[in-house]
Amino acid sequence: MASGQFCTSPGLTILFAGKEADEFIAGVKAKLESTAPTTLLSSGVARNLAASVQTLRQAGAELLTGGSPQAGNRFANTLLRVSGGTFLSSPEKLQTEAFGNATLLVVARDAAEAANVLAHLEGNLTGGIYSDTRGSDDALYAQLSPLLRARVGRFLNDKMPTGVAVTAAMNHGGPFPATGHPGFTAVGIPASLRRFTMLQCFDNVRPQRLPAALENKNPNGKMWRFIDGIWSQQDVAT
Repeated sequence: MASGQFCTSPGLTILFAGKEADEFIAGVKAKLESTAPTTLLSSGVARNLAASVQTLRQAGAELLTGGSPQAGNRFANTLLRVSGGTFLSSPEKLQTEAFGNATLLVVARDAAEAANVLAHLEGNLTGGIYSDTRGSDDALYAQLSPLLRARVGRFLNDKMPTGVAVTAAMNHGGPFPATGHPGFTAVGIPASLRRFTMLQCFDNVRPQRLPAALENKNPNGKMWRFIDGIWSQQDVAT
């Protein structure tokens, strides 16, 4: 979408090593190679994208496709791959932002390595987990989701992050302190503590995985919640 020039564009994807990951990577590579790149916002964006891809490669990422500037402020659709171990050896450089049509795949060997990768992530606007709809990997989800939840402003299940919508439920910020509101005071308790709170947005998260405050049933029957534009203490109608 827009050659990856959305701030919620998925620039980093973590996969588990195996046949399924190899098939997925091959499919993405084929799709990118069969899709013509579109014009970037400016020549500066194109130059910065090229520089970022070069930084990722120098840090150990393997270029699978793309990686080269094209005429008309375009850049070849780019896919890079790195092992979880290599990522952990240089996590800062391998999180260099490549604003545009480029994505880095991190292939972790197991859950422990994936957890270690997540623990090294910087703050991000969005982060999502695709998992088995039948629940076979719920234990793995329970292990990894708290690590990702703490590092993103908007947390998703089973979907790509959308762009920004001007709605009460939208949080277009990262984890603390990116979402600190400038209107909060530094004086007095508890008001001063609120400036250190982290706003959390849940997007398409399965009902059984939501915190109690966001479940359809009001957890104590007294909590005020903003539902469809109205403050209410009622349960959410289904």
